[in-house]
Amino acid sequence: MMNGDGYVTYEERGDAMVVRIGGEIDHHGAVAVRSGIDRVLATRRPPRVYLELSGVSFMDSSGLGLIMGRYALVKRYGGAMAVLDPSPAVIRIIRLAGMDKMVPIRTGKKKG
Repeated sequence: MMNGDGYVTYEERGDAMVVRIGGEIDHHGAVAVRSGIDRVLATRRPPRVYLELSGVSFMDSSGLGLIMGRYALVKRYGGAMAVLDPSPAVIRIIRLAGMDKMVPIRTGKKKG
């Protein structure tokens, strides 16, 4: 769940949308985050989407589903998505699941 320090922000950068997520993501938190992101993507349909996850301190399999679902949604409308600067906790679970073979991972604060 998004804990008391959890947040989701959206920033447009040219043709890209940067979605910053922070806090802990479990089943309950992932539902709220997913619906918020989906509303923004349905309205704006940015060609490039970055999920910036440096502020996520914990993520379970619901977080993996959140990433994969947004990746599929963005691809469906012809866009591209990458995970940007995942925290050590997030990169570990992404690699264990093998998602780094499907979803591009960018580090070093690259925004474009």
